[in-house]
Amino acid sequence: MDNATRLQYLDAMGIDVWVERDSVPIDISLSVSRVEFNAEGFVDDKIKPDSWFDLQNEVSDCQKCSLCQSRKQVVFGEGNINADWMLVSDEPDESEELEGKPFAGQVGLLLNEIIRAMGQKRDKVYITNIIKCRPTEDRDAKVDELRTCDDYLQRQIVLLKPKIIIALGRVAAQHLLKTKEPLSKIRGVRREVNGIPLVVIYHPAYLLRSLLEKRKAWHDLQVAINIYQEEK
Repeated sequence: MDNATRLQYLDAMGIDVWVERDSVPIDISLSVSRVEFNAEGFVDDKIKPDSWFDLQNEVSDCQKCSLCQSRKQVVFGEGNINADWMLVSDEPDESEELEGKPFAGQVGLLLNEIIRAMGQKRDKVYITNIIKCRPTEDRDAKVDELRTCDDYLQRQIVLLKPKIIIALGRVAAQHLLKTKEPLSKIRGVRREVNGIPLVVIYHPAYLLRSLLEKRKAWHDLQVAINIYQEEK
């Protein structure tokens, strides 16, 4: 993307400057003990070790819900598996499914600029979705689909051990926080998921449609940046 286009996106977000930070190298040998989160939020250790390689293969072959019958491919996630920042979005859309990675197309370009405003690069953070298969006709995920896929998301969180999680939009935020509170009540403040700080910001797709919210989005992002600095 040329510099003029980049500046347009930054302007749309209300961002004046950004500063790059040093990247963190990827360690593909990372593994942890398998854990599962129950309804009370506690974790149960399992004997079998978990790894990114094994988990991605398991997700790719998943047959646990009806979405496996319609998917072209899963959208597992993308980025640095040693990242401090984890960004979690809602369901994959058609473009994401076709490319096999989250945030393709114009929405992805805006997300890239949001990540730059965090002082990061896209390939140095980790991005994933709350479910890994696209619902047919880009509908919202059903409760049973969210429940089935939640184990995969929680295992990604455990493997990554992020210093902060960014929930992109209402659907991802409500799922991660296990709440029905509206976005207006949960965005731009510190929450936690299993002891990890979480900040909810507007979904980039919403910001492309609602540029008047760009200042709020920048405020929310500054909250996240401040929390991250405190956690380093």
